[in-house]
Amino acid sequence: MKAKSIHGDSAQQIKMALEQSRLDGFTPTLAIVFISVQQNRQALCELLKQHDIDILGATSAGEFIDGYESNAETAILLLDISRENYRLSFYKTKNTAVAMVAKQATEKALQAFSHPAFIICSTSISEAGEMFAGGTLIHSIQQKAGLDSPVFGAMAGDDGMLKGSYVFTNDESTDEGFIMLAFNSDNITLHGMAISGWKPMGKIRTVTKAADDWMYELDDQPALDMYLRYLGQSLRTGEDVERAVFAEEIGLFYPFMSIGAGEPTLRTPMEVSKEKNAIKLDIPIPEGKQLQFTLPPDFDIVETVLDNASKLKERENATADALLVFSCLGRRSALGPMVSDENEGLHKIWNVPMAGFFSYGEYGNDPESNHVVHSTTCSWVALKEK
Repeated sequence: MKAKSIHGDSAQQIKMALEQSRLDGFTPTLAIVFISVQQNRQALCELLKQHDIDILGATSAGEFIDGYESNAETAILLLDISRENYRLSFYKTKNTAVAMVAKQATEKALQAFSHPAFIICSTSISEAGEMFAGGTLIHSIQQKAGLDSPVFGAMAGDDGMLKGSYVFTNDESTDEGFIMLAFNSDNITLHGMAISGWKPMGKIRTVTKAADDWMYELDDQPALDMYLRYLGQSLRTGEDVERAVFAEEIGLFYPFMSIGAGEPTLRTPMEVSKEKNAIKLDIPIPEGKQLQFTLPPDFDIVETVLDNASKLKERENATADALLVFSCLGRRSALGPMVSDENEGLHKIWNVPMAGFFSYGEYGNDPESNHVVHSTTCSWVALKEK
């Protein structure tokens, strides 16, 4: 497998970068594309189709390759890999059970490869404001393929606007669905890990009133009042805060750690209403379940992520041909410039072409679990052809 990473702020720039990448005979068959919703996805797809390049695409909330980070642009990992070693499939899930579609997709992968390994990109928030069932997706894949089947990836973003995220291939696009890239793991190995760093704080509290995705009361007290008291914050606007501003400035910094409510463990406040005195989470915590407030990670979390990556590389005696990094938008907000150190640190450890994006949810395995869906996490995966 050969790999190269390119970037650009327009389809024309990507065209020039692609042409430059091919001057030495490099002939990519697969492009993993992370692109802002503000870019022209159709023009990009037409360009890659002209070169007979398959596309796994997801919209982003910021993009990066080795040595470069951007906003509202495009980052692409180009792979020259035999089509015999991968299968790319696209699924819409609107008005359809995600579990059923995921199991059907996995069954097709198993028909192609005895031991598939997966990279998945799903939508996160739809144009209608519905959140994608990422936990259902990854668990359905593993129920069919087995718990030891590697599954990495992320949920698409939309530059923090929370108006609709998209995944796409050469000819199809959706705001409710997922793309599955299945590799033949007999020939392509995946090594990766997901680490968050947010820490629980204070007493365990119980959700005593919740309805219609809104959390109204914690320990019989108004949820919004308690949350803001904990933060020492007040809402700076009128009756209802514009949700993108709230999520980016407060919610992404201080998610809740759910207890006994399934995955992801961290649930992000995405919207508040002063009128309801309530909070809307990206994935609701049901009435009767428990939670804790959290603190953002210390800056030593970057060292933890990189140290764990180095240890995995050494333990597995692993090398790589390419690297993908999926970093939650919340990390960018909480860590500031340190998040670039995290991404670049991973690149230096593996020393191969890299591409990644800031996402609204991540798929992968942390040191204590199987492959699950995460929030506020850095999930990375190194690819190697045997």
